[in-house]
Amino acid sequence: METDGFVRRRRMTAETTGNDPGVAGASAGAEVRWLGGRFWGVSESIVGSLTPRIGGETEIQTVDLIRSAQDAQSEDSEPDYEGLPQGASTSTHMLAGAVAGIMEHCLMFPIDCVKTRMQSLQPDPAARYRNVMDALRRIVATEGIWRPLRGLNATAIGAGPAHALYFASYEKLKKTLSDVIHPGANSHLANGTAGCVATLLHDAVMNPAEVVKQRMQMYNSPYRGVLDCVRAVWQKEGPTAFYRSYTTQLTMNVPFQALHFMTYEYLQELLNPHRQYNPSSHMLSGALAGAIAAAATTPLDVCKTLLNTQESLALGSLTSGKGAHRHISGLAHAFRTVYRLGGLRGFFKGVQARVIYQMPSTAISWSVYEFFKYGLTKHQHNKRRTQQMEAEM
Repeated sequence: METDGFVRRRRMTAETTGNDPGVAGASAGAEVRWLGGRFWGVSESIVGSLTPRIGGETEIQTVDLIRSAQDAQSEDSEPDYEGLPQGASTSTHMLAGAVAGIMEHCLMFPIDCVKTRMQSLQPDPAARYRNVMDALRRIVATEGIWRPLRGLNATAIGAGPAHALYFASYEKLKKTLSDVIHPGANSHLANGTAGCVATLLHDAVMNPAEVVKQRMQMYNSPYRGVLDCVRAVWQKEGPTAFYRSYTTQLTMNVPFQALHFMTYEYLQELLNPHRQYNPSSHMLSGALAGAIAAAATTPLDVCKTLLNTQESLALGSLTSGKGAHRHISGLAHAFRTVYRLGGLRGFFKGVQARVIYQMPSTAISWSVYEFFKYGLTKHQHNKRRTQQMEAEM
């Protein structure tokens, strides 16, 4: 992908532009892009085989033969990251989003396991933890090194298509709404609205995987594996159990994602005003946006976890005139249960683990997504330019 030449041209641009903070930021991240370019060079052939639009063959020899001709072209022909909307196709957004979602959830899964357990309203005495590190240490010591990864396969299966729809719909709606609300500029209203709509599609795919994942993450989970969990839930509670928390999930994720996307885009305006590929700005913006949104929506996440897991100890303590509740259903019921068993503090159980999880999670998601989006767009542009030059020869 001619990474060395691309970094060299970016440095020349930074030197000739003076004190422009956006260009200077791009130059400051050149070394990071160089490392990313090396990684992209290894993965380019794999990515190229995934979608015909990107290209089924790399044509490295052809590119090498005409490299000198490409370097002789003017600086104006070099595409900016956000300067080629026609190059960033829907398939590019979907592929980059799927990779970002899978990496985000897989890398952060052990912390997610801890978060689920720390949100338990009536935890077993052996599953009461002081903090995130204490929880991880005790889980590994008492239940085995692989215990924090139970349910990972269900999450990976759901995260791919869910995030593909999530990012593709967000990018499409963001551009469409921005052109209507604030043509030629960034619109926070468009960003927030696009994030909300994208969440509807994401959660529709991801909610069943969340149910299975969280039930397998709980202490003394009775399920042998993902299929056993799916079969047991289907037989005992019916198919609606996989979407029992969907409305709560949306109630939580719609404000979460609106706040998340608006904060991310606002921070990008401050840290990366020219919207160039700048890994450090993507990572920092994603981390801060995730932390703010996570802290604000923790009470709803506690209710969602209760609806997904249907804690046996919590159900046993909720006695009525006719005995114990069979299950907790609905957001209002979950709110009453949390308040009854934990008071106001109960709504913020696991907030530390949730913020610790979301900061690196959203940083990874945005960094990987922007990296692959940039790489795929650049690859497509170079391939089209190579084909045009070959046709002219």
